[in-house]
Amino acid sequence: MKYTTLPNSDIQVSKICLGTMTFGQQNTEADGHAQMDYAVANGINFFDTAEMYSVPAREETYGSTEKILGTWFKKTGKREEIILASKIAGPNPNFEYMREKVDFSPASLKYALDKSLQRLQTDYIDLYQLHWPERKTNFFGQRGFTVQEEAWEDNIQLVLETLDGFIKEGKIKHIGLSNETPWGIMRFLEESKYNNLPKISTVQNPYSLLNRQFEVGSAEVCMRENVGLFAYSPMAFGVLSGKFLTGGSHPNARINLFPQFSRYNSDQCTEATKLYAEIAKKYDLSLAQMALAFVNQQAFVTSNIIGATTLEQLKENIASIDVVLSEDIIKEINAVHAVIPDPAP
Repeated sequence: MKYTTLPNSDIQVSKICLGTMTFGQQNTEADGHAQMDYAVANGINFFDTAEMYSVPAREETYGSTEKILGTWFKKTGKREEIILASKIAGPNPNFEYMREKVDFSPASLKYALDKSLQRLQTDYIDLYQLHWPERKTNFFGQRGFTVQEEAWEDNIQLVLETLDGFIKEGKIKHIGLSNETPWGIMRFLEESKYNNLPKISTVQNPYSLLNRQFEVGSAEVCMRENVGLFAYSPMAFGVLSGKFLTGGSHPNARINLFPQFSRYNSDQCTEATKLYAEIAKKYDLSLAQMALAFVNQQAFVTSNIIGATTLEQLKENIASIDVVLSEDIIKEINAVHAVIPDPAP
């Protein structure tokens, strides 16, 4: 395993992070425990979860993933060995079952954090993230910003003051954002700089061969401001395994089980995946390992969040840490990207 430093800290985290959003829906508690055991045995010390998991979010499975992590911590006694990241959900009209108000008010932040700590069976979270913005901005499947009427008033200073209180209480150590834009990242950095408030360490956004939009704007912000990308969906819901190019039906694949996650289903995604698969074959690599190695090698990536539904997938994904893509491979990847840029917004 390779390790990097969580920005604005002295914490060493594995370059590959175990994503857990399938625990409690696609994966049982026993499956989740087995994945965590294997991940730790292979050098991973970084787990990511969220209050809304498992995915897709449903009232019946709300908090199920955190509960599975909690029982693993209790069973193994390995809480101190793990850098633990979780998230509070932002506003969503479908999430009214979570709490009285699904927002980032002080009351909501306190309620969500305390409930997460209970489910995780721990008294602190190493990295606490805001899962998506309160304001109306870019969302899944939308390429550009659209002006919309909204009631949101800039409360970023208050959010940071509340999180600062949790840090002083010892409930969290560091903070991060998720699904954020360059403007949002800079607003949080501005408030922390001018009001002596905690600085965000990371932003968790999608990043893969099929979605490199982070490179436009956000990458420069993060490189210059010492904020790390916590890359999610590096396999594009399994599309970058190449399995959908074989003609098989794959009924248990996430993209088939949950058709609402359709952003990797386009003809452009299929065509780009075929071209990337040809590059991988040329250099005697699996497409999955080439796709993950590409993310691993980016200078602005702090950690690459991998998720799997089987141990076999997990083993292949973790092994990507030993794959180093040559300049020739990167040039060929970039040539495909130039022709079919970001087919999955």
